[in-house]
Amino acid sequence: MELDSQELTPVINRLKRAQGQLAAVTRMLEEGWDCKDVVTQLAAVSKALDRAGFAIIAAGLEQCIRKEDANMSIKDLEKLFLSLA
Repeated sequence: MELDSQELTPVINRLKRAQGQLAAVTRMLEEGWDCKDVVTQLAAVSKALDRAGFAIIAAGLEQCIRKEDANMSIKDLEKLFLSLA
């Protein structure tokens, strides 16, 4: 199933922000920042990635509901969802 590119724009933007956050975490480690600050930023990256994944799955689920000929079963979507848990 191919997702609607218009629906993915916010997801792509979120992933780009997460990419910047991850680069900041790497820089923080290289510069010897405090462990607490690094872990806090790393948690933010993780949350952003999780949200992006959930948004992609939600878009796929919506498409499956709208299209009777979608090639993903509810079981397939459930597997994708649980892979992020």
